[in-house]
Amino acid sequence: MPELLPPDLPAYSAAIMIVSSFFTSMIMAATGLGGGVLLLSIMASLMPIAALIPVHGVVQLGSNAGRTFLLRNSVQWSYLLPFLLGSLIGAALGGKLVVTLNDAVLRIALAVFILYMVWGPKPKFKASSTRWLTALGGTISTFLTMFFGATGPFVMAIYSNIFPDNRHHFIATHSAAMIIQHVLKVIAFGLLGFAFAPWAGLIVAMVATGFAGTWTGTRLLNRIPEASFRVIFKALISLVALHLLWRGLASYLPA
Repeated sequence: MPELLPPDLPAYSAAIMIVSSFFTSMIMAATGLGGGVLLLSIMASLMPIAALIPVHGVVQLGSNAGRTFLLRNSVQWSYLLPFLLGSLIGAALGGKLVVTLNDAVLRIALAVFILYMVWGPKPKFKASSTRWLTALGGTISTFLTMFFGATGPFVMAIYSNIFPDNRHHFIATHSAAMIIQHVLKVIAFGLLGFAFAPWAGLIVAMVATGFAGTWTGTRLLNRIPEASFRVIFKALISLVALHLLWRGLASYLPA
């Protein structure tokens, strides 16, 4: 294994990340949430920070591609073009605006939005307005990912309202949308000069175990009743939002 890894990455760290890719992909496929953020936190403690976001982006691209393939019959393709157009706008804005956004404010705002989308009053969307909402989600989430990183819960909160009664449509379409976002992110890092080649061995191994985890998770998804899935999803995404809220508010607490 060592010859397939960058010289500054111990083999045991690679092994942990490869195994973690399986379990986090399984969680993501079965419940729709948490896998990408959890994997990011694990990788952050084991590899150089400078390589974290681009390598995580490629691994998540592979994971979402595998999940989309396995659930391809449930993808609502008509929602992807608006998301793509919105994501292109968000990427352009995020790449050109030379501003420093307050990290704490972003976390608080993101947490409040997620909690409202999950627990607040649900407006009735017409078909045309849901596609506008998808485009807006693509713009905001892709813009935020340039500064904030993990914006999957933001997009999931939107899709959970568009597909309130079909978990397969929800997870499949969200996975396809995340392919778009991760492709844009990987392209951006490539244009910025990040060298992916030294990490290729680790990326291939993590994508492979991630696909195995996704396959296992989709089998669990098919066994979970719709009502139970919604309860699990709301509980998990609320915990993520509360964690974001705490991290944001903690920045304003006295040391």
